[in-house]
Amino acid sequence: MQRRDFLLALAAGTTGCLSACTAASSASGPSPSAPPSTQASPSASAPSSQTPSPTPSLSPLHLQDGPPSLPAPTPAEPVITALPESVGNVVAITVDDGVDSSVVDAYLDFAKDSGVRLTFFVTGTYPSWTDNQAKLAPLVESGQVQLANHTWTHPDLTTLSEGAIIDELTQCENLLRNTYGITGAPFIRPPYGNRNSFTDSACAKMGYTTSTMWYGSFGDSGLLTEDVLLGEAQKWLLAQHIVIGHANFPTVTHLYGQIIDILRERSLMTATLDDVYFGPGHNRRI
Repeated sequence: MQRRDFLLALAAGTTGCLSACTAASSASGPSPSAPPSTQASPSASAPSSQTPSPTPSLSPLHLQDGPPSLPAPTPAEPVITALPESVGNVVAITVDDGVDSSVVDAYLDFAKDSGVRLTFFVTGTYPSWTDNQAKLAPLVESGQVQLANHTWTHPDLTTLSEGAIIDELTQCENLLRNTYGITGAPFIRPPYGNRNSFTDSACAKMGYTTSTMWYGSFGDSGLLTEDVLLGEAQKWLLAQHIVIGHANFPTVTHLYGQIIDILRERSLMTATLDDVYFGPGHNRRI
């Protein structure tokens, strides 16, 4: 073989080997043992004239603007567990307690970002309701967020005297009046759902004539895993349900996107209790 022919054959063989190695490397991806800082990104190796593929954007959290279309309101019964059938594909998400101020804060961001309408049942002794006053007040003023009474210290009302029940409601009512300029009446959620005709009568003397129960719960008054809480949300977020959640632990704050997905998939809109029973735009200021 001539020297020139030998060199040409050698060059061709080297090129073929390099192409095969490059193809094998591309098929297998970066070495798992290589630290992330040493792995070049696709855009870093692309020619300057090539536009990198855009990163897929997440679905927006936004669900609704303002209250849903609702029938003319009718007065609430003394005890309610669900919304009237006439509201159609509407769900009421209600949030109790407020043990963790950061969870209340996250719920308010969720409301602002999504347009979801919420009814908070306030346990007045927790500082969440004064800590978040600046962010919460405009949402209350607009009617997107409603505040109702969940007592001052969260006792079992069935164990209290009439005077003690009235005191519990009065202290929470005073917080709502002094901090937000509103009344929580007529909606009272008895702690633990414990109520009877005696407690209902005592609450009614304070103007709290509607004991508000629920038709489904996120189950998060205590600490849950994300999978369990999301399973409960999937089970209970249905038309005409009053669903109860809690602002006590941060688990729910990691699931707002999935909750919106459930609402979208089921074509559900959200409403406050005021929207349903008094009409959108109801002014509960005192």
